[in-house]
Amino acid sequence: MGALKDTFFADRPLTFKNLTDSNLTFEDVYFRIVSFMRQEPMGNYRLMIGTDSHVYSKETVFITGIVIQRVGRGAWACYRKLVYPNPIRNLHQKISIETSLTEQVAYMFNDELKNKLIDLVLPHVYKGASLTMEGHLDIGKGQRNKTREFVSEMVARIEAHGIEAKIKPDSLVASSYANRYTK
Repeated sequence: MGALKDTFFADRPLTFKNLTDSNLTFEDVYFRIVSFMRQEPMGNYRLMIGTDSHVYSKETVFITGIVIQRVGRGAWACYRKLVYPNPIRNLHQKISIETSLTEQVAYMFNDELKNKLIDLVLPHVYKGASLTMEGHLDIGKGQRNKTREFVSEMVARIEAHGIEAKIKPDSLVASSYANRYTK
């Protein structure tokens, strides 16, 4: 990537959308997550972030999904779409950008915001309430998976943020939710 394109991803607006809302700011997303968790504070929650991409002939589409799941009792989700104006054919570069976009969103859940989410379930922990935060990577260790050589590197990057890394077949936000919107 040339000097001009080095800042491409950093310069993009951070807005999200889903089937019912568009142009959601990160603050809007966080408010929706808090509202969802307040509906049932005794739930088991998984806050999952993941990115997938699809390379087309003239561009590469990146989708970063955020999903708050109340295990067994529903979910709320949204995504961010970025269109890079060139095809990215180098697999390591593409996977690295996907991981960076996931890290960017995960980083926005700073300690203060994470603690506010934890405070919602904390009074109910002894009744089974929980909250985990996961970074989903569209990579796998399978013998036939071309991304297997990048697993250690990308998992270490996600875990450096203090969140649990998930790879295929457990990385549903990247490999299923985000994937749906790259097409």
